Amino acid sequence: MAVTQRIAVGVALAATCAAALAGCGSGDTGSAGSAGANNTGKEGAQGARGGKEAPPRAERGAPAPPQAAVRLIGDGSTAYTGTQPRLPRPERLKPGQKPPQFVVFSWDGAGEDSQRLFSHFRKVARANNATMTYFLSGVYMLPEEKRDLYRPPQHSPGRSDIGFNDVRGIKDTVEQLRGAWLEGNEIGTHFNGHFCGKDGGVGEWSVEDWKSEIAQAKSFVKAWKTNTGTGEAEPLPFDYDRELIGARTPCLEGQTNFMQAARELGFRYDTSGVRDQVWPAKKDGLWDLSMQLVPMPGRAFETLTMDYNFYVNQSGARAGSAAQRQYWGDQFRDGLLAGFERAYAGNRAPLIIGNHFESWNGGVYMRAVEETIETVCGKPDVRCVSFRQLVDWLDAQDPEVLDKLRTLGVGRSPKEGWDAFLAGGPVPAPKGVPGAPADRPKG
Repeated sequence: MAVTQRIAVGVALAATCAAALAGCGSGDTGSAGSAGANNTGKEGAQGARGGKEAPPRAERGAPAPPQAAVRLIGDGSTAYTGTQPRLPRPERLKPGQKPPQFVVFSWDGAGEDSQRLFSHFRKVARANNATMTYFLSGVYMLPEEKRDLYRPPQHSPGRSDIGFNDVRGIKDTVEQLRGAWLEGNEIGTHFNGHFCGKDGGVGEWSVEDWKSEIAQAKSFVKAWKTNTGTGEAEPLPFDYDRELIGARTPCLEGQTNFMQAARELGFRYDTSGVRDQVWPAKKDGLWDLSMQLVPMPGRAFETLTMDYNFYVNQSGARAGSAAQRQYWGDQFRDGLLAGFERAYAGNRAPLIIGNHFESWNGGVYMRAVEETIETVCGKPDVRCVSFRQLVDWLDAQDPEVLDKLRTLGVGRSPKEGWDAFLAGGPVPAPKGVPGAPADRPKG
């Protein structure tokens, strides 16, 4: 590209970035096409997309990011625009300082469709001083007519258990990804075809299969302009090879081989396991930010901090009685809040929450998540952050301090008080295996 052309693109991108940060990525611009299909497995695939009324447009007026040099990548679908705006600088805890309470809200298979939930939760996050992680499904950046470009491991070309997208849906999703990143949110990956369960087979994928799946997820993001024939559109303002540092596997399956592939590709964390609410540790070089178990109010077991798992336990992952929906939404919210309160008043372990942009049981889970965000994110010492921000903070800490924090069981605070506990000295001997789910009924 000629220098004059590159400058012109840079000016245009700077203007677009400023507009996106002010909320222009949340308008009413059509449906997302055919994305969506089965709900299977432990964590669940993206369900069928509905025609729910769109949430209100995002508020405008946020400050524009500083202009920076723009380096287009490939066909111009993405670009390197410098350091991501609004990333807090991680600070090491001072001796005796009580750790903050981190809460991570994350979204599997993120994409914008006719429900407008992506744009809606961007607005909710801004209103509550929160940032989140959006795990993008790569096939949501690939039009249906080009589905054969996807070569899923151990499946025929063009197959996907969550469908593909259309050009309008891809453009809408790009708008949301652009705005989300400029607001300090993280763009991760939920891979592509969401194959899981006995017939899906991700649990049997090899390390090389996972590498292929990741490479294809990146390629669909890096070539969305070519694949949609929209060469004049503005690029996404990030280099996805740099941006992509973590993931959650479909249905939480195939974790072992995925993690080996992720380490070799330079990822920094995985959130595909199951553990109790304790402080995380590194597992073979990756931060293990597994999904967590929280109480299911009114029932004698705990289940994962994910909308789908409550949906399974409440109505068998199918539409249930309309008379029960208010209760189910409240139960999900109260379960998340119970997990939050026992960490906030106890060991301060980061709370990991996973969701889908879905309207299961009339949208009660989306209402519950929103109410949880509004309840917790404004509390003193609470930081609602992305996984990237959490691992940045963890990497900045004294390893001995983190070792001490890991000795605190679920909901346990130091008997001697935080000042004495973290003031220095030897690390207490751990009791049991920190992080392993306890022997109690689970959903």
